[in-house]
Amino acid sequence: MDEKSEDDINVNEDNSSSLIDSSMESTESVKRLKTDQYSSENSNGSTSCSDVSSSSNAEHETELSSNTQQESATASTSQSGFRRLRFAKTRVYRSYVEEDSPTSMGFDNNEAVEYSEPDMDPSTEVDTTSSTVTHDAEIESDHEEHPVLKKPKPKHNWFMIPEFVNRQIGFSAKSQSSLLFQRRCYGSLHCVQRLELMYKLDKHEGCVNSLNFHPNGSLLASGSDDLKVVIWDWKYGIPLLNFETKHRGNVFQSKFLPLSGDLHIATCARDGQVRLAQVSTQEGLRSSRKLGSHKGACHKLTVINSQPHIILSAGEDGDVLLHDVRNCKPDNILTVSSDFRPVALYSINSHPLNSYEFCVSGRDHIVRTFDQRKCGSEAPPLNTYFPKKLQMKCDDFIGLHVTCALYNHDGSEILASYNDEDIYTFDINGSPGSYIRQFQGHRNGATIKGVNYFGPKSEFIVSGSDCGNLYIWDKNTESIVNWMLADDSGVVNCLEPHPQLPFLCTSGLDFDIKVWVPSCEKDPLMSGLSDTIKSNTKARASYVTGELNDSHMLWILWRHLRTTSRINRANARSGEFFAGLENTNSSSDSASSSNDDILDSDGDSDEFNSSAGCTTS
Repeated sequence: MDEKSEDDINVNEDNSSSLIDSSMESTESVKRLKTDQYSSENSNGSTSCSDVSSSSNAEHETELSSNTQQESATASTSQSGFRRLRFAKTRVYRSYVEEDSPTSMGFDNNEAVEYSEPDMDPSTEVDTTSSTVTHDAEIESDHEEHPVLKKPKPKHNWFMIPEFVNRQIGFSAKSQSSLLFQRRCYGSLHCVQRLELMYKLDKHEGCVNSLNFHPNGSLLASGSDDLKVVIWDWKYGIPLLNFETKHRGNVFQSKFLPLSGDLHIATCARDGQVRLAQVSTQEGLRSSRKLGSHKGACHKLTVINSQPHIILSAGEDGDVLLHDVRNCKPDNILTVSSDFRPVALYSINSHPLNSYEFCVSGRDHIVRTFDQRKCGSEAPPLNTYFPKKLQMKCDDFIGLHVTCALYNHDGSEILASYNDEDIYTFDINGSPGSYIRQFQGHRNGATIKGVNYFGPKSEFIVSGSDCGNLYIWDKNTESIVNWMLADDSGVVNCLEPHPQLPFLCTSGLDFDIKVWVPSCEKDPLMSGLSDTIKSNTKARASYVTGELNDSHMLWILWRHLRTTSRINRANARSGEFFAGLENTNSSSDSASSSNDDILDSDGDSDEFNSSAGCTTS
């Protein structure tokens, strides 16, 4: 063997010896660190570490050297100097308990300390494994998907190119494609998934509580907390006119009447009044008069298509009033009661095919249907609808109620939205306690929220949420097919689909109206949907158990301050009005009349001569 090779061998031997020495030094340092640790722990009378036998120390040195080499590839050192072990299977980092901190171990925070596992008996090793398994189970439970996310997604049944070709060459009379191109497009999954915000209609000075399309779809009427109604040319995004409704509280509903001539708009508000306004897009407001009044707030109106002069209203006094615009006074046709107490009503809707049937819902868990020809003060309902599984919950949670209920396109189903619960559909011929489908994921707790169908055959369900998002479900599969942010202030209340086209208008706590059209080029990603549903579920659970968080308290405070401010402004305006009235009237009787009498006499007048507050553009 030559001299050069011998030198190489010597160099290799030196390197190997240096590696062995360094590993021994690290082992000895770990041993010293371990001995110091046990000494500090046993300084108060515990057993000393000097009793450990030399054989066990030798075995421990061998284990530590092998463990150090194996953990060097997978261990990451934190800023405090501790090694954090990463499990390759779960890909999560181990979280140390408080006893593993440098302060509890007796070390100075300024010293760099290398951590190694102390001697443990088999029982201690089993406990560590069980704690790790428990931690992994908690992580898996946090990442578990909500049941609504596991629903099967619907398949597309409308394709653009074949539909355009069939429209050009003519539809076959024997195939299902004989349906109109427009209606098939409206009810397709393609249009629902491509909805995106086109523009915002901004004119109101308060929250928008009501949206309603004209029967021909050309105009849109919106009512707001600013006590005004705005008529929009929604295609161009411009207001045609806005007028004062003469209500003394938040306008909750504004509906077009299917009458010829000028536009006739019926409104109801928190003051309980039901009013009719006759407007012209060229001349503005022509007349405004009061049709009737409830003893409590009136939230909803319904118009009967086959009886264009009839309006039904439901109020928090439990009464259902029938208003005929040709008469001076309404007829009280029904009082809804439960346990000999009137039920505050939040919603009323007429059957699309049967002119005499309608459904009401309110401050309990039951949706009731009635017939106008069989109504009375103590008339029983035709049928009642509610999920049987909520019966026990209603006994424990008194606040459970139905915020909105309505019929589908042919009146075969009823859709109902429950506060801090889910949305359900009922078969009108079904038995009490049974329901067809359940739609989950949103939250309905902050406001009296609406719900609606989307599509000419009620193919989809649309609803707002307290998280500020718009949810769209497929009616057959109950899966969420679209999910969009629709309110910056956090709550979406109203949803109004266009009567002929796949367009949608929404409103909420924001002072504007958002118009959604199917113009998006890609399918929705819906990123963040899972986290939003989890937060909604937690918020609902905390509200039901009575644990109000900071957001709930801020919401209640904000509503209280806004209501107080609005009442103060109304009182100031009425004070100025009466002061001017006293100066102009010479008779003492008119000067000493009460505020309510003056407002009622003004509301009952057929003509509204003042043009203040009515502008055209």
